[in-house]
Amino acid sequence: MSIASGRHEFAPPPPPGFLRALALAILAHGLLVAMLTIGVQWKRDATPVAFEAELWSAVPQEAAPPAPEVPPEPIAPPEPVRPVVPVEPPRPVVVPPPPVHTPDADIVLAKEKARLQKEKQLREEKLEQIKLEQEKQKRERLEREKQAEKQAKLQQAKLEKEKLEREKEKQDKLDKAARDKKLQEQSTKDAKAADAAKQKAAAKTKEEAKQLEELRQQNLKRIAGLAGAASGNGDARSTGTAAQSSGPSAGYAGRIRALLKRNTTYTETVVGNPTAEVEVRTSSDGTVISRKLLKSSGVKSWDEAVINAIDKAGVMPRDTDGRIHPYLLIAHSPKD
Repeated sequence: MSIASGRHEFAPPPPPGFLRALALAILAHGLLVAMLTIGVQWKRDATPVAFEAELWSAVPQEAAPPAPEVPPEPIAPPEPVRPVVPVEPPRPVVVPPPPVHTPDADIVLAKEKARLQKEKQLREEKLEQIKLEQEKQKRERLEREKQAEKQAKLQQAKLEKEKLEREKEKQDKLDKAARDKKLQEQSTKDAKAADAAKQKAAAKTKEEAKQLEELRQQNLKRIAGLAGAASGNGDARSTGTAAQSSGPSAGYAGRIRALLKRNTTYTETVVGNPTAEVEVRTSSDGTVISRKLLKSSGVKSWDEAVINAIDKAGVMPRDTDGRIHPYLLIAHSPKD
């Protein structure tokens, strides 16, 4: 390797205009050398060269017999001599000399080609990198837009949910206020109704107690009258005055109520204190012969409970003096 080639190999790449000037200079020098070479050869080839040749037969042949004599032909007149025109020698064909390639020029061209190839590759790589970067930026932009749209939808859904919750809370407050108002009104109404019912029940109880007392007095009088009549007619040994004066004692009605209360089974709740009146007939030993509902209490279940209590008792108690009353009018109520 020459010093010049080593210097070109390790020297920095020349500017773009240097190679073009170098190529033009080499071409101009090559053309000049070719023209000088052609001129020298043309002067040297101007003198024509003459050649002589002698032909010999390879096989000897016998001499041919002499030809017959031919009479001489008449001599023709000589042709006129034509002027000789000088022939110009052919012009030499100018052949351009082959381009002169020096080792330095080959190295420079190879390096330039490699540099151009590398620049092309770098440009392609840069373009590919730019393309990839643009695609990446596009994907990131689309992803950001997608995320932004998603966040917007979530925010909108959150706002709508909060709005619905506020409306529901407001409606719940209105409903609660309406319920509270209705409950208050109902409570006031129920309190007034309860007071009215209480007052009515008290008045009814008072009236029933008054009626019960009147009925009790009437029953006592009726029982006393019936018992006197039965004693006057059925017992021949008693006197009329004794029969008329013999009626239930003052505590007999209490004994009857206590008997019926022990035998009454009633679990229902009734309003007030309904009273059922039952007519009872007994035998001489107090056994119940018949019972008949004379006046209903207005509550059928209580009427049946009173009848069942009499049936369950079976025998009416004797009075304090040991007498049996054959006819009884019993009035019985739940609060007796």
